[in-house]
Amino acid sequence: MCGITARVGPGEAVPELLSGLENLEYRGYDSAGIATRNGRGIDLVKREGEIDELRGAIEKRPPQGSVGVGHTRWSTHGPPSDANAHPHADCTGQVAVVHNGIIDNHERLRAELDSHEFTSETDTEVVPHLIEEYLSDGDSPGEAFRRAIDRLSGSYAIAAVFDSTDTVFGSRNGSPLVLGRASDRYYLASDVPAFLEYTDEVVYLEDGDVVALSPDGYTITDAGGKQVDREIETVDWEPADVGKGGYDHYMLKEIHEQPAALRQTIRGRTDLLAGRAELEEFPPESFSDVDVVHLVAMGTSYHAALYAQSLFASRGVAAQTFLSGEYATNPPSVDEETLVVAVSQSGETADTLAAIRSIHGTGARTLAVTNVVGSTLTRECEDTIYIRAGPEIGVAATKSFSSQVATLSLLCERVSQDTDGATPTATSELFESLAALPDHVQQVLDESDAETVASTYRNSDSYFFIGRGVGHAVALEGALKFKEITYDHAEGFSAAELKHGPLALVTESTPVFAISVDPEDTKTLHNVKEVRARGAPVVAVAPEGSTNLAAYADHLLELPKTHPDVAGILANVQLQLVSYHAADQLSRPIDKPRNLAKSVTVE
Repeated sequence: MCGITARVGPGEAVPELLSGLENLEYRGYDSAGIATRNGRGIDLVKREGEIDELRGAIEKRPPQGSVGVGHTRWSTHGPPSDANAHPHADCTGQVAVVHNGIIDNHERLRAELDSHEFTSETDTEVVPHLIEEYLSDGDSPGEAFRRAIDRLSGSYAIAAVFDSTDTVFGSRNGSPLVLGRASDRYYLASDVPAFLEYTDEVVYLEDGDVVALSPDGYTITDAGGKQVDREIETVDWEPADVGKGGYDHYMLKEIHEQPAALRQTIRGRTDLLAGRAELEEFPPESFSDVDVVHLVAMGTSYHAALYAQSLFASRGVAAQTFLSGEYATNPPSVDEETLVVAVSQSGETADTLAAIRSIHGTGARTLAVTNVVGSTLTRECEDTIYIRAGPEIGVAATKSFSSQVATLSLLCERVSQDTDGATPTATSELFESLAALPDHVQQVLDESDAETVASTYRNSDSYFFIGRGVGHAVALEGALKFKEITYDHAEGFSAAELKHGPLALVTESTPVFAISVDPEDTKTLHNVKEVRARGAPVVAVAPEGSTNLAAYADHLLELPKTHPDVAGILANVQLQLVSYHAADQLSRPIDKPRNLAKSVTVE
């Protein structure tokens, strides 16, 4: 949620701040604003709506200055409005602040600051007024900033610009904040794409860090005020990776990037001759002491974890999937033989971080499966496997799901091998199918009839998705994608559950998408017959050769023939295309669905 950017260096700040906000618009888009130090004070411009509204206001009265902060908001406290947009300033105009997260004690602080004039409903506004109080005590900007930060409870990433100095101050606690270092300028942002076109050198700040950026460099101090060094890393993303590349939407671009993303995910991680999963982070027998696997995740990552649960179960490995928020609230029993796998595209999902923190000290082993190097989750967990999907900008996750499932499939093989649960023949067949997966995804992209299906069932009352095993996880993900970007009602069910209630909802105006990963799947065929008997149209998503299922379907979205464990990834690509075309035909804002943000960094 919410995008922060800041910039210090020669030249005007506004163009780079606006560029950063446009690159972060996937994190928040109901209002936006910037504040710069112009040498006489602070220029502040903010507007409700998308970045174009802010750009229009700036063109009428361009702010001046080489130092500034910017913000694009996803509302938590107070509705979208000009007043609630960030940055927020103090009473005197000495300081302007941008903030991502939730300040839990803001009401108490606001009551304490009753002599100040508040102009918004946000929790953020207490921060500039606290800073104002400490400046009036004679503190320097840096001292006032740190004292204000020390008063806050909750999660936050904060950046502040002052009228009296060309230094920008920032800090984080539970929300991401990353520093970018170029040859003659410095950046702060909540995510790397904000400044990727200017530098690929980054420093990932840690909770409690306070950073001071000036034209001469930067310093980082920890929560105790001691200066610390944080590693400078080079990100391997190219600036073109975060552009649309000629596509109408980021989502469509990222759907079509899946063959390349999967090649990166799989590369070097399988030994076809030995029939082994070769995860470079883990020497042989690394998982030999694992007795049970807990998978924790939210949203699309939760569906990828459910997919993996089916794979673990089929190999005789005890596994259970939990919503991270529930896991954190009511942690199950764990011990030294429990492997807790946290799945998160961003590595900053607040619920998933809370789930991992809830079992610290229990002896359970923790493993992050994420896309972002240096993210908080990688520091909270003992080990990490990266999915290598590259940057994902669209709010509706696509290529990250495919790469998560492929990565978890390899992890599943490795755990089952280390615990003597896999057979070489079965493993070799799976690895051959994984090796062919990028080409099979490309075949689906080239040949899919998803656009016709979307057009045929446009304006239906509801859309239902059913499947078994890995197909159940795909059904849930297909329904999530559909409702996220079309705003139409969609639900996913286990096909086994259909007769236990959901069948009452089936009518002639409720198309049913039946996902099958096995041409010999007779049970899903029975479910298809049941819904056809109620007059519902059926779209079968099934491998080539599924003649029986195809005979009872109104449409067939065919999958290349492959291993059943891999076929679900191909089925999901078909459903991504259906959702995309359905939303496009309805003229929905596909990359920025209402009320949603890419990274949910607050609980």
